[in-house]
Amino acid sequence: MNVARFDLTTLALFAAVARAGSISAGARQSHLAVGAASKRISDLEAALGTPLLYRNTAGVELTDAGQACLVHVQRVLQEVEQMAGSLSDFAQGVKGQVRIAANTSSLTQFLPEDLASFMDEHPAVRIDLEEQNSTDIVAAVLENRADIGVFADRTPAQGLLTVPYRPDELVLIAPQRHPLANSPSIAFAQTLDYEYVSLPPSTSLASRLNEESVRLGKAMRLRIQVRSFDAICRMVVATGGVGVLPRIAAEPHARSMSIRLIPLTDEWAHRWLLLGVRDADTLTVAARLLLAHLRSDEGSNV
Repeated sequence: MNVARFDLTTLALFAAVARAGSISAGARQSHLAVGAASKRISDLEAALGTPLLYRNTAGVELTDAGQACLVHVQRVLQEVEQMAGSLSDFAQGVKGQVRIAANTSSLTQFLPEDLASFMDEHPAVRIDLEEQNSTDIVAAVLENRADIGVFADRTPAQGLLTVPYRPDELVLIAPQRHPLANSPSIAFAQTLDYEYVSLPPSTSLASRLNEESVRLGKAMRLRIQVRSFDAICRMVVATGGVGVLPRIAAEPHARSMSIRLIPLTDEWAHRWLLLGVRDADTLTVAARLLLAHLRSDEGSNV
């Protein structure tokens, strides 16, 4: 069967004839001559190999095949209208709202500038941004409380489709007079003899440090837990302890405080921040545009 013969004009005409119960009335609605309309309907029946209409002096009625055909024709025409509407959004400037749940690492490093550049390109799109822990972010996306999540790799994310966002290097931070301060680089295991300042255990970063210390068979010596990167840096200076933070987030504090940043040699210290969605195909136009704006080309599984 040659589907190319099912042009949209003929399909729209058939739907109009079915609604009006008359070929002549359908032809008028479709701005076609009656003879041309009648031929189009006959050609459609020939292509399908079955009559679609019962013709009589009072007009036309749909055959059983015509009823079935009408269901499919209406679906096709609806899809075309939706396509046209979506593309007009692109042409006229996308409007809408996108809900994002993001972890602290993304918010203190990359996300603000990336969102700002997106909003410059799409000023009619409103961003609803909420900071959460990585585990809570996954739950928010799964439960449709967020359209896009930004969280650390290794976060259990079953049920989500993920794409890479940005690479993220973790470093040790220590006061300038700390015994480790002049180390060119260091393994995490070598730091566990010293007191730590850390984030709450529910965060992905604290969870990763705890997992690694358990794997090494040596518990971290937690001196204090605080809720922000800035607070970690301040408490490291005040207590003489050490901490682990993303490099880009820690660099501004290193310039303003008496702390050193020391690269960690552990493989896990080089991680990815991920973007997660439930189903990319069901996102709004605005959310799809933002996902494309944020995503990295490396390692995508969407």
